[in-house]
Amino acid sequence: MQDVADRAGVSLTTVSFVVNGTKRVAPATRTRVEDAMADLGYRRNVLARALASRRSHIVALVFPALQHRLGSTALSIVTAAASAATERGFNVVLWPVDDVAQLDDYLSGGLVDGVLLMEVTADDPRVALLAARAVPFGLIGRTEDTTGLSYVDMDFAGMVATGLDHLTDLGHRRVALFLGEPGGPSGAAWSGYGPVVRTARAYEAEAARRGLDPIVVRGGQDPRSGRQAATALVADHPDVTAVLVLNEAALSGFVNGLVAAGRAVPDDVSVLALATSAADLATADPAVSAVVAPGAELGARSVQDLVDRLADPSAAPTHDLLPGTLRLVGSTADAR
Repeated sequence: MQDVADRAGVSLTTVSFVVNGTKRVAPATRTRVEDAMADLGYRRNVLARALASRRSHIVALVFPALQHRLGSTALSIVTAAASAATERGFNVVLWPVDDVAQLDDYLSGGLVDGVLLMEVTADDPRVALLAARAVPFGLIGRTEDTTGLSYVDMDFAGMVATGLDHLTDLGHRRVALFLGEPGGPSGAAWSGYGPVVRTARAYEAEAARRGLDPIVVRGGQDPRSGRQAATALVADHPDVTAVLVLNEAALSGFVNGLVAAGRAVPDDVSVLALATSAADLATADPAVSAVVAPGAELGARSVQDLVDRLADPSAAPTHDLLPGTLRLVGSTADAR
């Protein structure tokens, strides 16, 4: 930094202001400092900064990669989180951590200022670990008991209601739900996976309120499982005229399976995806309408909330539910 200051003809303090963005510097002076940095190949020493400030300015996104596919919605969350962190002077790292012991090993290094948990379960053991280690954290999703916890989550109940409103307005009375579960059809290790639990619960409640018979089909998170689920649905419930799908990775296979079973979409069966990214609407043939997930907003808000609480640890926990947006591309039609 002294070499930069000497070359630019400014004080060491001015270089610090430019590097850290802690105080306004006149544009001409900033340009001289930045030119000197470029000429000398100067780079901030992040480790030295962390030692001096006791802050790494790094946030970890914890994603259980073995149980979940990093699909389009998850990727939009990660991308938006990284962008929001940069705006606040932080960096994001992605930890593909699948168990508590592995997460504990990562945390022991003290490399991050805070943690955001993705793919949260009803009774998530990672929450207890982070609380015990006194690591600031937030949830992208929700546990069953959210007392004292900060979270940003999709409004799955609202998405189900929006989807059923649309389909029943088209005259559909036999509406099924296809759920994707982590780890295969049984989802044994992730039986409390939040989106599945809340969507199933909301669907059953909304079906009862509307006088509909609930029909739930479950399958793995891949196109082959989607095709198998469609085959089973047509065989077991041939009178179904519409399906809500909470299974982004299996969506294309599910539509292909309906067509292979002799059901035209949307003439015979309407298909409406839930919590799917806009990028995935055209992956099936035909393209599938959806209540689109607010993935980018989830990522940005979760980082902003965590950084705010790092600055003010006494701040109250945030409970934020974000709605989806109905986007119609032609896979739903009047009931036959």
